[in-house]
Amino acid sequence: MKSTMSPISIAVAPPVSGPLGADAEKRRTRLEMLVLLLLILPVMLKSGYGVTVLTEVMVFAIAAMSLDLLLGYTGLASFGHAMFFGMGAYAAGLLGVHYPALLPFTLAAAALVGAVAACGTAYLVLRSAGIYFIFLTLALSQMIFAVAFKWKWLTGGDDGLPGVPRPSFGPLDRYFSADDNTVFYVLTLVVFVLSYLALKRITNSPFGSVLIGIRENRSRMEALGYDTRAYMIAAFAIAGLFAGVAGGLFAHQFRLVSPEQLHWQASAILLVMVVLGGSGSLIGPVIGSLLIILLQNVVSSYTQRWPSIMAVSFIIVVLYARGGIWGFISKLGQSRGEK
Repeated sequence: MKSTMSPISIAVAPPVSGPLGADAEKRRTRLEMLVLLLLILPVMLKSGYGVTVLTEVMVFAIAAMSLDLLLGYTGLASFGHAMFFGMGAYAAGLLGVHYPALLPFTLAAAALVGAVAACGTAYLVLRSAGIYFIFLTLALSQMIFAVAFKWKWLTGGDDGLPGVPRPSFGPLDRYFSADDNTVFYVLTLVVFVLSYLALKRITNSPFGSVLIGIRENRSRMEALGYDTRAYMIAAFAIAGLFAGVAGGLFAHQFRLVSPEQLHWQASAILLVMVVLGGSGSLIGPVIGSLLIILLQNVVSSYTQRWPSIMAVSFIIVVLYARGGIWGFISKLGQSRGEK
């Protein structure tokens, strides 16, 4: 018999009572809004390069937030998350190249492919735990990478799939087209905000509380009657859906999909974004994505040693800010509020 007991009391710490808790929540919300507003600056400043870079930031932020649902909230360190990202990219790219009439539905197709792939992956990998779980996710990801690399007739192999068109707005294409970088930026911003709000709603729901409970003590949740395997498969499906959406946006932005989007190194970059920004908080992966993409696109124009800068930043965060950059900022805000 399944328990109907709410998991909130055992899955998460009780909220801080009194004005201090309310003030901390207000400060946290203001900081989140500040980070989100930073993503709108390029349009306000009419910066073409800024539009392109921050479009890429939002694409990877969606993928990193989806990974954080597994890593930060459920405690599943997947090393194959790029598999869902890349499969979503190929789904959108193949539809766009071969079936232009379906361009308005490419992101939906990418989301569906990512979710289905994640469900299948979860069914296989959740039979294991710990390091074996990590190896299984890595092995499956590399297997899909090998398939994409070998099937040149479908994916283009190492040459990739070029010529992916931008998504269509149907009859509205007469007035504005996604071929314009600013229009595509706005489209990506809308998808990013909707993804953030949807994931925020999920993580703040009883379902999200169960995921946190599984992360903290899976055995105890099972003893209470929760089907933890079903919850983890659902978490995988949701994460795969949003990773697929991010992959579809990536394919449309760069007009190219290659097996590199499926490689384990792409998964590693997403993991770094989550850990660097702060896992267990959706705004943390956004900050991590912003930092990594800026290092790749801006700092790399001044020095070729930007990977070293990223490595040093990662080491500092791991050693001195276990909660990531966002966790460090939140603690500073709380300590200032207590004074």
